[in-house]
Amino acid sequence: MLKNKKLIITLFLIVQIIIIQIFKHFPEFIEQFYSNGIYIFISKLTRYIFGWIPFSVGDIFYTLAGILIIRWLIVNRKRIFKDTINWLLDIGATLSIAYFAFHIFWAFNYYRQPLYKSLNIEAEYSTGQLVDFTKRLIEKSNAIHNELAINDSTKVEMPFSKSEVFDKVKNGYKVLAKTYPHLNYNPKSIKKSLYSTPLTYMGFSGYLNPFTNEAQVDGLIPTYKFPTTSCHEIAHQLGYAAENEANFIGCLAAIYNDDMYFKYSGYTFGLRYCLVEIYKRDEDLYYEILATVNKGILKNYEEVKNFWRSYENPLEPVFEKTFDSFLKANNQSAGMKSYSYVVALLVNYYNDKPL
Repeated sequence: MLKNKKLIITLFLIVQIIIIQIFKHFPEFIEQFYSNGIYIFISKLTRYIFGWIPFSVGDIFYTLAGILIIRWLIVNRKRIFKDTINWLLDIGATLSIAYFAFHIFWAFNYYRQPLYKSLNIEAEYSTGQLVDFTKRLIEKSNAIHNELAINDSTKVEMPFSKSEVFDKVKNGYKVLAKTYPHLNYNPKSIKKSLYSTPLTYMGFSGYLNPFTNEAQVDGLIPTYKFPTTSCHEIAHQLGYAAENEANFIGCLAAIYNDDMYFKYSGYTFGLRYCLVEIYKRDEDLYYEILATVNKGILKNYEEVKNFWRSYENPLEPVFEKTFDSFLKANNQSAGMKSYSYVVALLVNYYNDKPL
């Protein structure tokens, strides 16, 4: 009887995969009934349950799961040959349950309607539009930098702790929610990851735990990056699984924040992506435009670059390649390159709006 149950649960994994492939073709259905329906309830419920706890419950969960998996493999190692079918069914049933929970708790958001359609903006843009927007962004970033730094050649130092960033992060989403009610962020559930050191060596600044809906931020990254990284992970919490969309919403949430340091982090975050895109299209133009950026802003960029460089290791490309494959398997065909698509959203969003 138990063997039959495990067989049914294992076969259900195949059914789930087929259903997912079908759902990929109905993003409007996912948008209406899951992302703006079931998921809102699930997300708030899990944030109410785990958000008030000062440490990452999800990281503890992963630790215990890892220990149990290792223990099970050791205890059942002889069954690989003596009881192969049941051994495989145990693994298959476990994977099936995990796959089901992963999608129900969060991952169906990978198949929702693209954000540019929801916002009714264009998905493409010209080099001329990119250059015009970047120049506007430089003017705004320079102006804020001049307010916050001693001079135009000094980098901005964040005056608050990383924990204080978490306290301030809701403000930007509160302002955004006045225009986009679905971006209302309450309750809060954002924490430093207990695995910040491994995350850094893997090259990641944060992640969302899909089972506890906790936004995890790498506690080691420079404070300058904390506002946009926190806002990015919250965007995932709110159901925006695509990396480019989480980047865009996170950027807006930092820009719309009342705190000027958040604004600085948000504007320069968007500027960096625009500059990289210009470099890809016209290297000479890139250097011409780069010369108009305050040197202090470039020093903040250099601070982040030096931080990641100090943690470079031979395994980092392996982790990045693994995550790239994960993104491609979850409806993001461009993989990690999708992070840069935030430029298209920013250019078209601000096409008829002041910065």
